[in-house]
Amino acid sequence: MSSAEQYLKPEVIQNIARLDLRAKFIVEGFLSGLHASPFQGFSVEFSEHRRYNPGDDPKDIDWQVFARTDRIYVKRYQAETNITGYILMDLSRSMAYTFRQTLTKFDYGICLAAALSYLMIHQQDPVGLMTFDDQLRASLPARSRRSQLGDILALLQKCRPSGSTDIAGNLRRVASMIRHRSLMMIISDLLADPEPVIDSLRMLRFAGHDVILFHILDEAEVTFPFSGSVDLLEPETEDHEIVDAASIRSDYLEALRELRERYRDVCMKIGADYVALDTSMPFDKALLEYLFQRQARF
Repeated sequence: MSSAEQYLKPEVIQNIARLDLRAKFIVEGFLSGLHASPFQGFSVEFSEHRRYNPGDDPKDIDWQVFARTDRIYVKRYQAETNITGYILMDLSRSMAYTFRQTLTKFDYGICLAAALSYLMIHQQDPVGLMTFDDQLRASLPARSRRSQLGDILALLQKCRPSGSTDIAGNLRRVASMIRHRSLMMIISDLLADPEPVIDSLRMLRFAGHDVILFHILDEAEVTFPFSGSVDLLEPETEDHEIVDAASIRSDYLEALRELRERYRDVCMKIGADYVALDTSMPFDKALLEYLFQRQARF
């Protein structure tokens, strides 16, 4: 296993105390891993080339890239590639859950948010941050200057998961606040009624925003590894229910599959992107999904 693959694993990231170093390790490990991937010869900045399309000016073709990859890419210019991004981070109490992973959903989301911020600023794209639970808690305007990363990381380090959530209401507020076309990167466990959330995603798209929905669940929420009698706690209402794990496992897993498919299908129909993650997954999976979707937009 390469060193890049090793330190992209969540349990290794957890041992890096400083959030700025975590973000740097995640992104630089990811970028170095691209050298051995199908992206070899393609700019790891993802802001210098794109695939040739009929009608593109042949003088923009990068023949050096063609010689290395046997694929035709054209040079992309700064004005062509920059997009403003906002990271929308769920701070609700349910994000604090983990069963047997080193990182909670919240820890995982914070590291992902830091890495996305690092990556966007690395690409000279303006990025901002909004945090929310049952209301918007903090907001940093999008900027691309280097000091912006420090501002984002400082805010992330102060965040704590607590209280209930209103995902749909907050996404509607964001849609009304941000007037110019932006890339909305939503990080949440989506433990809420899906229909209002879906309506708010439609509103974001109707307002002209691009959307990537990072759906983070704990590994145990995805696999349901429990046995015997299980005391289930609803983290935001603190309601308890004791159930027999074996009797509900099949229905639970089917309901989760349907929920994920519902979000995936709706996102596809409205032109948004859905990335299903759990806390056992390396961060490079999320970053690859982000970059694939970002490329597809231009």
